[in-house]
Amino acid sequence: MHKPHLLLLPGLLSDARLWQHQSAALAELAYVTVADLSQADSISELASKVLDQAPDEHFALAGLSLGGYVALEIMRQAPQRVLGMALLDTSAHADSEEAKQGRQALMAKAEHDFPAVIAGLLPKLLHPEHLADESLTEVVTAMANSLGQGAFMRQQRAMLGRIDSRSGLAQISCPTLVLCGREDAITPLAVHEELAAAITDSQLVVLDDCGHLSSLEQPEQVAQALELWLQRLAS
Repeated sequence: MHKPHLLLLPGLLSDARLWQHQSAALAELAYVTVADLSQADSISELASKVLDQAPDEHFALAGLSLGGYVALEIMRQAPQRVLGMALLDTSAHADSEEAKQGRQALMAKAEHDFPAVIAGLLPKLLHPEHLADESLTEVVTAMANSLGQGAFMRQQRAMLGRIDSRSGLAQISCPTLVLCGREDAITPLAVHEELAAAITDSQLVVLDDCGHLSSLEQPEQVAQALELWLQRLAS
């Protein structure tokens, strides 16, 4: 069996550590690369940077949150290169007015108190039961601090300006995994049901006791779902 390239796209203020468990678990099935989504302030530019750096002409693509927005944009820019797509804890919607205002308020706060912004994001990102897990909160905080305030601002501007992707979902023809935490407070279950209903060859997986950062909160289950999806691509 030919091993595909699997390109993993992290979320807001995240890097390869977001995917550490899956990168290890899937190494035998695919050549795994984690993209950097911190160097541009529009979704289209982030997508074109990923495409420029993609390790192979054809690849499988998995994106979580912001990574999912970029994955959907890659499907618009170069659908012929994507063997399969996994969308985790993400959405095809653009920001509502309310979400835009919330984002702008966060950006204003980050200007003078970035650590407070990180601390405030944790309860939104993680299932309530996982907030007490120090190893988990430490990894999320460490990633955020590594990327820093500048990357946060760029990524927020990219998300503020993103388009509504729903009209293009019916054109997606590659095998697609849609996965979310049942208690995801940022991109709720209903948004993922809508994604799965609109994409023809898709499968919805919902994980219990899981918030927005599914790859860290339920690492084995996410790895397993991605493994089954990669096997489906191979067949």
